Amino acid sequence: MNGSLRNVGPAVAWVESPLQLLCVVEAHHAGLLGSTTRVVPRAGLPALRLTRRELKRLGLPEGLEFDEPAGRMPRPGRTWVVGDAFSGRVQLALVTSIPGRTVLVDDGLATIRLLELVTARRPLLRARGKASLGRTVLATAAGIRLRSRNLTVFTALPVPEDLAQAVRDTGAELVGHDFAWLRSKPADRPPDERTVVLGTSLVRNGLIHRDRYLHWLERIEEPVAYYPHRREDPRDLDRVRRISGLTVYDAGIPAEMTLRDLRPGQRVLSLPSTAVTSLRVLLSARGVSVDTVDVPDDWWTASAGPSLRSHLQLFAHETPRKVAP
Repeated sequence: MNGSLRNVGPAVAWVESPLQLLCVVEAHHAGLLGSTTRVVPRAGLPALRLTRRELKRLGLPEGLEFDEPAGRMPRPGRTWVVGDAFSGRVQLALVTSIPGRTVLVDDGLATIRLLELVTARRPLLRARGKASLGRTVLATAAGIRLRSRNLTVFTALPVPEDLAQAVRDTGAELVGHDFAWLRSKPADRPPDERTVVLGTSLVRNGLIHRDRYLHWLERIEEPVAYYPHRREDPRDLDRVRRISGLTVYDAGIPAEMTLRDLRPGQRVLSLPSTAVTSLRVLLSARGVSVDTVDVPDDWWTASAGPSLRSHLQLFAHETPRKVAP
């Protein structure tokens, strides 16, 4: 694959989250993007700045370079790499730019919803909220263009086999990975606590009740290392810090990077999260259990409808067969 991409110019990646940034590095390392990749992070996002700094400290793959953060998305290259194809700016670029090769990297469980919509030939709209007529028209046109743009999906998620086949039937390429680049890098010392809890964005997004979540944390009867979600409300974190026996480790970078060297016998607990799936990829061979906590019915708010709840818990306990790297 590298040889066919050698002379088509640098790949251009637009990243808006730490996970997207990490996955672009993995895609370049895997030879999926050609010999040169220019990564443009979205400006104004502290978590991206911290992740970028840590990735540079680890030593970037040859041929991959970070541009300075920008407020405007760069013009797509012949190979264009994005994570959030639900973004209006990304969809506008899909519709108005010259068709080329598009590589989609992981941006959480939204990746699975996107694949479902692409294969069903439906508008590329997020699961929550109501879209205007104009937004629906753009999302429909973007879906049509994405299906015709020589699409490659690069994912660590265990895509269910029926969905994986449906993606391939559209002509897209589906490439799995297991964070090979990250696993090759030395890791910092893990926390001493046996139990690690990943923070959640579900409270701030209004999907679960705050007090029920905090009460659950208070009832864990052992020392806890708590790694906040990047979108947790600072006021909630203040309350979390006051819980006896709980220590907050506010690294500000993806859990995949901070927890990849946990020791056998340690465990990770989390509400539904993409990080649960990727940490299983990284930690299963190390004897570290990574478990999703079932969300009781009375935790959910009225904003979390049945279909959204089901989607959020898609990979909670079962791991569908992963697409081959």
